[in-house]
Amino acid sequence: MTAIDLINRLHEHRMWVNRQLLLASEELTKEQLQQPFEIGQGSVWKTLLHMLAAEYVWLEALEGIETPLMPGDRPGLLPGNQETEERIRSIEELCLKWKEVDRRWITYLDGLTQANLDEIVYKVSTSSQKGKRSGTKRGDILLHVCTHAQYTTSQLVNMLKHLGRTPLPESMLISRPCITL
Repeated sequence: MTAIDLINRLHEHRMWVNRQLLLASEELTKEQLQQPFEIGQGSVWKTLLHMLAAEYVWLEALEGIETPLMPGDRPGLLPGNQETEERIRSIEELCLKWKEVDRRWITYLDGLTQANLDEIVYKVSTSSQKGKRSGTKRGDILLHVCTHAQYTTSQLVNMLKHLGRTPLPESMLISRPCITL
């Protein structure tokens, strides 16, 4: 397996897990989506918005936009802020926006080459480093997007468990094998 194959597999898995999380969340009431938790971004809804915003922003950076913002975000605010929540009003709208982002990711990943992985991508932070411009290897960003998604997924699954959602969505890489006998 090449580095490109591995990156593609991880992103394919990330998108599959996102669909499982969205399917599980579609069955929640508005109150359950907004119920406060002391983990993640504070609720299922805010955590889903954060995940989408992170994937959107990093894709924009990978495509050369140094100051990426999720539509609806304002500079200086974290992904998943109130402005974005007002723009995306339903789980159905969130699913549609995520499909658009996934299509863009698939197109981006299809054009990726081994030589691209060591290129430096520059991004201006709108969160913890407020305005600081930094450069990161493209390959590291591609891995970070997947590890961030997995970390945030575990927070979201924990919220779903506390809400009594069963069965819980699958999120393990081996839960969806490439080959079945």
